[in-house]
Amino acid sequence: MANTFGFGKGVHPNPCKELTENLRIKVMEAPERVFIPVSQHLGAPAKVLVKAGDKVKIGTKLAECGGFVSANTFSSVSGEVIGIVKKYSPVGSLVDHIEIQNDGKDTTAFLKPLKNPTAAEIIERSKDAGLVGMGGAGFPTNVKLTPPPDKKVDSLIINAAECEPYLTCDYRLMIEQADKIIKGARYLATALNVKNIYIGVEDNKPEGIAALQKKAGKGINVVALKTRYPQGAEKQLIYALLKRKVPCGKLPADAGAVVQNAGTAVALCEAIEEGKPLYERVLTVSGHAAKNPMNLLVRTGTLYSDLAALCKVDENELKQIISGGPMMGYAVANADIAVSKTTSGVLFFNDKDVHEKEQTNCINCGKCVSVCPMNINPVYIARYYEAGNYDEAERYGALNCIECGSCSYVCPAARPLVQDIRGAKKEINRIKKEGKK
Repeated sequence: MANTFGFGKGVHPNPCKELTENLRIKVMEAPERVFIPVSQHLGAPAKVLVKAGDKVKIGTKLAECGGFVSANTFSSVSGEVIGIVKKYSPVGSLVDHIEIQNDGKDTTAFLKPLKNPTAAEIIERSKDAGLVGMGGAGFPTNVKLTPPPDKKVDSLIINAAECEPYLTCDYRLMIEQADKIIKGARYLATALNVKNIYIGVEDNKPEGIAALQKKAGKGINVVALKTRYPQGAEKQLIYALLKRKVPCGKLPADAGAVVQNAGTAVALCEAIEEGKPLYERVLTVSGHAAKNPMNLLVRTGTLYSDLAALCKVDENELKQIISGGPMMGYAVANADIAVSKTTSGVLFFNDKDVHEKEQTNCINCGKCVSVCPMNINPVYIARYYEAGNYDEAERYGALNCIECGSCSYVCPAARPLVQDIRGAKKEINRIKKEGKK
């Protein structure tokens, strides 16, 4: 029987992966101009090192870590820096972007490859190459690889579940670059000094499971997981594979595990063996408004509008653009958004994908509670948020929400539950921060 998380929790949205799951990864030609965000990760924005007129190569460091939880940022093209411009991120924040004119020469400035690296060298390389988690918020990889000494980490988990509908970029990596995922996993395990390595894959990806098992070798367990959203969330994945619970308010290391995305494993392998900084990534462009959906290797700083043009998005049909997946991603106002290290997909939806329902009053059915994988009460948190009572919103578990969207998905009243909970978390954290000051 396939492993899974809490009994009866989670949901089963239509996977909609048939649009791209059988399409090989294509390399997208670099655009004439890129707009590279200085904040492509969780934590402090990187500090800009370049100015207008500077000549850069692919791999030139444009901005360096702005704190312990931060990540270096690199040029994805060779050419000339035009300047620093403000552009919106997918979450609606104005962020500095480094605008670069591509000279089309693709000259590179890579790091020196490493042979048989030590744990310390692997951690340092992950920092130098600007590696972050490529399946979520973008937590810097080197920080994850250095858990506090009091945390007894004994297991590495590679997250290859890819439970979000429409997205197939990790699936294609499993099939086409399984060797890099396996090598990256071994480097990560060496850095953590652990011997238990698990790769969790939902059982609706048999070809991906087979490809990984063929390359895995001794010491790596490729585990089939029951297809159920949000199987790929860190806490749910840890429970499914290790039957351990991450305590409320704590991190995976408190349960003896570190979780890294399959794409991050590939990036680490390339950073070590090729000296390649993280300046491009594989992502999925899908949705029924895209007449030519694809899995693409894309340079960071590429605009969503460039993706739309390549994938032949019908502007007359377009109803909504989603950055990421439909469950945990963000609807964006337009395609003037730049691809970052954490952009796993860009979805162009038409009427076939968007099912609009009129919001009505809560009917107290309890469906949101029954599916919540974190066992919190979404409707109570949303009510207290709307009333401005953030103490009660916190008491009912707002900060434990993983924002998976399962509650909103099942709500018959079409209440914006996950959006309200995000708002509550933002206000609670703001108040805590101001209190510390």
